[in-house]
Amino acid sequence: MHAAPRGRYDFPPAITADSRPDVTSPSRFLFWLIRSYGWVVPAMTLSAATWLIPAAFTPWLLGRAIDTGIEHGIAGALGWVLGLLGVIVIGVMGGIAFHTFAVRMWLLGIYGIQRRVSRQSVHLGHVLNRRVPTGEVLSVSSSDSDQFGATIESFGHAIAAAISFLLASVLMLTTSPTLGIVVLVAVPLLVAASTPVLRPLTRAQEAERTESSSLTSLATDIATGLRILRGVGGERTFAANYERQSQKVRRLGVRLGTWQAVVEAISILLSGLLLVALVYLGSLRLLEGTLSVGELISFFGYAVFLISPMQTFFDFAQKWVQGLVAASKTMALLGADVPWAPASQTLGAAPVLHDEASGVSVRPGRMLGVVSADPDASAALADRLGRYLPEAVSATADDEDLSGRAKRRARRERLADRRRRAEEDAEAAARPWGVTADGVDYSVLDIEDLRERVVVSHTGAMLFAGTLQSAVDPWGTHSRTDAEEALRVASAEDIYASLPEGWQGRIDEKGRGLSGGQRQRLILARSLLLDPDVLVLVEPTSAVDAHTEARISERLAAHRAGRTTVVVTASPLLLRRCDEIAVLVDGREVARGTHDELHDNPDYRGVIARGMEDSP
Repeated sequence: MHAAPRGRYDFPPAITADSRPDVTSPSRFLFWLIRSYGWVVPAMTLSAATWLIPAAFTPWLLGRAIDTGIEHGIAGALGWVLGLLGVIVIGVMGGIAFHTFAVRMWLLGIYGIQRRVSRQSVHLGHVLNRRVPTGEVLSVSSSDSDQFGATIESFGHAIAAAISFLLASVLMLTTSPTLGIVVLVAVPLLVAASTPVLRPLTRAQEAERTESSSLTSLATDIATGLRILRGVGGERTFAANYERQSQKVRRLGVRLGTWQAVVEAISILLSGLLLVALVYLGSLRLLEGTLSVGELISFFGYAVFLISPMQTFFDFAQKWVQGLVAASKTMALLGADVPWAPASQTLGAAPVLHDEASGVSVRPGRMLGVVSADPDASAALADRLGRYLPEAVSATADDEDLSGRAKRRARRERLADRRRRAEEDAEAAARPWGVTADGVDYSVLDIEDLRERVVVSHTGAMLFAGTLQSAVDPWGTHSRTDAEEALRVASAEDIYASLPEGWQGRIDEKGRGLSGGQRQRLILARSLLLDPDVLVLVEPTSAVDAHTEARISERLAAHRAGRTTVVVTASPLLLRRCDEIAVLVDGREVARGTHDELHDNPDYRGVIARGMEDSP
């Protein structure tokens, strides 16, 4: 059901210009995300520095303590030992603070992204699946939100590691300028040596992430249509498709893991080489007499310490690549926008609606039946009356047999197709919509006001998991008397009676515990409870038996008397209750009248006869 909230309930507000993410590039998006956390990331970075800087001081203090102890005994070295103990305590406290702020930042990242995804999904509404595939939305909300936490944690850790590295280098320069210069030159070169593997790592990460979201979409489709699949015997086909896609994701995961292992191996190898080189050079300086025993131990400590910053740099490079891939996917969702611009003009009271494409006029205060031999034409009319874009057909190409370059080209083509569709939607929304209210085109009307005043309810409307009360009155703005009356009109009292806890009885997601007729009647009750100025019902009784349909027809006509109602149906029981009926042929109105007046119309009789044959 396409509906807008009423009364005291408000949808989450659309993302304002000030809070919109920077979608210029993935790196800009990540920096915007870092800024959005406020003081948490600087506090985390400062805590990490407080944790790592004492570790850089430790070798220097240890060397001083040893040299002083050799010259002056234990009493002379006591001050250095106490200083060493002090920096260890500071480091421990800094480590605790770092992990505390990191967890806080991680949770802010996860729930902050999930909140923005939920807000953006509500903001986009029915346009969402035209912008981003379902699996992509789920992946952004789950795996990508977690990845941002890992990326930003490594960002703060890398800054602190860089500070501690510079401090250790300065301490080494004061002791041995030659060895200090070796470290300052060697470490950047060693880190740069890993950059050639970052490009294939990025490609592997992007491919695995894309196919994983496709797998999620496939799983969602299977779970949604499992009952239908069992009815038509299609489980094996979809199971084979899922198996093939999951094996593709597995192979890409192994490939991604291989490149990640290469980066890890390079970091360990280069860190080890630096450690060996520093110990070797320090030993030579000791033999030459330019270094004392304590200074040699200090240099060995520096060499061991520098392994940690180097591995932190390598880990940051890997996490940043993963964050860029996640950001590029998240940008496509959070950067999307509805195609229509805000408008200030609102729908008038009891408007006359006219659809130019079909020639159908909807008069206020009357119940209009719409009959068409082509169900798609009548469904399109309902979408136009509610100002909804047609459903997007997203073809997912099977690139299992394509080469790597062809796969990348296919992915680029799919992205280009989504961008083209978004541009077409924006152009279509900017043009006159083709439906007028008292002569005013929909394109100049405020979309939120229109959603509240004109409600389109169809059989594909969503039921969420929750209580019966939340299913009928999602916003909690109506009294129990009104809700009971909506159930009665929809002939859905049996649903209430079948639940042991009544209004607090649980309804499964998508109404899985209900029959098709119960689910349809519950959706009808929900739309009736909204009591909009204009209610458009698309096949509201297609899944119920004739006796129930007769009751609904009688009650619906009485309940909506004096209010504008459009019923798209082929049911003669419903059409008998309509004040007038519009007959469509090839999407255009060719006849209008009551059920009795149209009895001899061949186009009308052909559709009604078929409806009677298809009736349960």
